[in-house]
Parts: sequence; structure tokens; C-alpha cells
Amino acid sequence: MAFKQSKKLQNVLYDIRGPILEEAQRMEARGHRILKLNIGNPAPFGFEAPETIMMDIIEHLPYTQGYSDSRGLYSARTAIVQYYQNEGIMNITTDDVYLGNGVSELIPMTLQALLDNGDEILVPSPDYPLWTAATQLAGGKPVHYLCNEEDGWLPDIEDIKAKITPNTRGIVVINPNNPTGAVYTPQVLQQIVDLAREHELVIFADEIYEKILYDGAQMTHVASLAGDDVLTLTFSGLSKAYRVCGYRAGWVAISGPKLAAAPFIEGINLLANMRLCANVPAQHAVQTALGGYQSINDLILPGGRLKEQRDLSYKMLSEMDGVTVQQAEGALYLFPKLDIDKFNITSDEQFMLDLLREQKILLSHGTAFNWSEPDHFRLVFLPDTRTLADALERLGNFLADYKQN
Repeated sequence: MAFKQSKKLQNVLYDIRGPILEEAQRMEARGHRILKLNIGNPAPFGFEAPETIMMDIIEHLPYTQGYSDSRGLYSARTAIVQYYQNEGIMNITTDDVYLGNGVSELIPMTLQALLDNGDEILVPSPDYPLWTAATQLAGGKPVHYLCNEEDGWLPDIEDIKAKITPNTRGIVVINPNNPTGAVYTPQVLQQIVDLAREHELVIFADEIYEKILYDGAQMTHVASLAGDDVLTLTFSGLSKAYRVCGYRAGWVAISGPKLAAAPFIEGINLLANMRLCANVPAQHAVQTALGGYQSINDLILPGGRLKEQRDLSYKMLSEMDGVTVQQAEGALYLFPKLDIDKFNITSDEQFMLDLLREQKILLSHGTAFNWSEPDHFRLVFLPDTRTLADALERLGNFLADYKQN
């Protein structure tokens, strides 16, 4: 008897945790020590949650044994509403906020509530690949629009325009961007809002890195530009800025013409009810996190650990022959470009495997982020500067005589 995989998964990929990670795990099982720079997980690199957040969860733990409202705790949703009001998004109420087990749960949930088979979602290239995978899993078709490296990785508005069809239902905006580290200008965001308004599209605003900004970069929430006539779903959470990825505390807030979107929102309600509720203990951290001292600022300002690691990574990558890189304005990543002619690269996945096997460094290849050419990779700059310097020196040594077979 053969038990076959569902055909729904035929085109669903999530290569950040794919074959290269599996090879790294096999190597670890053989006793090798692998430096994992493939995912943005702060905790293994010594980034700890603020003590006030941890104490809040511990304090409430005896009272979190039951389910919460399927949307989430009222106190948490109220804190999110107040936070967005202070950010210029006024048309959100507690009924418009849904807590989730991270944004990763809410992305497929909202796409499933919207899409019929064949509906199209505009997704950036490069992207965070969950958006592409979740669109396909929901029966939709991801259509990738270009982010222009020569223009600081900003979305190419003309490319977006050219790819809107009668089947297009929404557009994904990842800002600050994963994997490029770009922070989008208000002008570019306004152009995206105008296109969404003209074509009656939903904007899916992935803003999980909204507090991780460098060198005075300014974050603009798409929903603050969209007003009352463009339906906008704003996704964020505690994972990155508060270093609590494992707590799984994310949310989506819905703003815009909610009466016109009532059937779609009813679908989100149905799916939220089906999963009962999000992790209740972590919900108690939301109010304290959003209202308290923002410790992420200590890490991103001059002298802060994240900024120093970003600067070191950019400097060392820029000095490598055959590598070019745009400086990150936000998030936790750089997305360097390789000279594929110099290194004879036809497969960036093979390049990552060769690096892993020789230098015991695990990175993510660019095509895993739905980039069309095998000429990029993503570096996570979470390790301390000493570890980063060693890893990047080993990468440079590897590239010095690398030619892909």
C-alpha cells in the first residue's frame, strides 16, 4: 500500500528549511559543528527576551489554562489598537484584531479566507517564501513582482502595474524587507496604495521587522496611507523586536472598508474559530511589550549589537572579490550578489551545499526567496561580531578559488 502526498503540495516550497538544512542535520549527526545563519532566530545567538515580558507571562500562567476568545485576549487586542492609533492608523477596533501563533499562522489563514482556485496574489521577488507557499496552498497563483536591486531593492511600480490582471486579488508588501533589508519610502508605498485602490485589491502588509531600523531609517505603515477605502491587513508580532520567536505571538489588524469586506472577514472568523485560539500565555506579553520600554533601541542605535553586526557583515562582504551587497536599512539580513560568471555558478543551491560541506556554514540561497537568478544568498547577521568575522573570513577563503563544477 502506498500513501501519497496531497497534490495540493505539488508546488509548495519552503527551501529555507529544505534540502540544505537536511544536509546540515546529517552532518551534525556525524559530529560536525555547523554555524547556522539560515533563519532569523535571535535566541540561539544570545538575544534574550526583556525580563518584563517573561515575568508577565509567568505571573499570568496559572490563569492561562483555558481557551481565550478566538480573536485573542481583549487586553492584548486593545494594546494593539492603541499602538496603531499612535502610528496614525485610526480605523481599527478590537474586533478587527486577531492574535495568532506567530504571523506564520495568520498568513495562510487570511489567504485561505480570500482565495478561490486560480486567484492571483502579487508577491515581491525576492520574498519571504511563506507568502508564495501559502498562496499556492490556498489554491491561488503567486505572481512575483520585481524589487529592483539597483534602486535599493524598492518595488518596481511599473512591473506591478504590468502584472495586475482581472484575477488579481491582492498585493503583498514586506516592509522592512526580508531578505533584502530594504525600508520602503512613503512615496513608493503610496503608489502601491493607489494601485490597490484603482484595482480594488487587498494589501497584505508584512511589517514584522517594523522596529528594527538603522541609521535613522523611517518606517511607514501602509495602512496609515490607505485610509478608509483600501482594505489593508497589517501583520506584526513580538518574535523579532522582542526576541521571543518561540512564544509564537503575532497578530493581524484589519483596516479599510470592512463593510464591503464582510464576507472575507467572516471567512477569517470561521478559520479563527476552527483553530480555537492562539497560544494564551504569550498573549499576556503583548500589552507589556507594546506599552513598555522598547529595548530593541539599545540594539539598533550606534554602539548597539545588531548595528555593529550589520556594519561588520556589510564591510567584509563588500571587500570580497566577486561579491556586491546593498546595505540593510532594517531587519536582520543582507542579500549579497555573486558574480556567477566568475564563480561559474549555475545552481545557487549547489553553491550553498559546497560551502556547507567545506566550511560548515549554513546559509540560504537566493532562489529559495523566489529570486529568478542563481546569483544571491541571504546572510543572517545575528551572531556576535567575533563569530561573524570568523564566518565571513571562511566565506572569503572559500570564494577565493571557488568554481562550481
